[in-house]
Amino acid sequence: MSQRFNIPKFKLPALVARIGVHLPQWPHAMTLTAGLNAAAKMNLLPMDSLELLEGRSFLVEVLDTGGRACFTYHAGLFRPLFSAPLTPDLSFRANLSAFMQLLARQEDPDTLFFNRELSIEGDTELGLIVKNMLDAVEWPQLPKLPVFSN
Repeated sequence: MSQRFNIPKFKLPALVARIGVHLPQWPHAMTLTAGLNAAAKMNLLPMDSLELLEGRSFLVEVLDTGGRACFTYHAGLFRPLFSAPLTPDLSFRANLSAFMQLLARQEDPDTLFFNRELSIEGDTELGLIVKNMLDAVEWPQLPKLPVFSN
């Protein structure tokens, strides 16, 4: 029996974001860049697309957590930026559930964007490069876990 886990649309209470914006933001950037670098090392991200990201700045903001991750791609690595540029080349803003749905491939960026659940601002050409790069990722298949019932 194959069960697919669906991530529901949700929004965390406003208190979470009010607290989250006051917490250090660098751990978010460190974690995100570590994951992106791992994906690049596993050849999940196309090298020709990565080269087009050289020197560009990115911001990922999770609205309902108050979390922000700023990073760049330089000399073959994603690197955290410890202070956000005034105007990043490309920024993505959404609630946690939208990012989770995107990562799980439950929703695509176009649907989230047109449903106003994902905001993308900045360089349009760069945005298309990133979107196409993410669409091309072939996630490795994880082994199926046994389903236990009572």
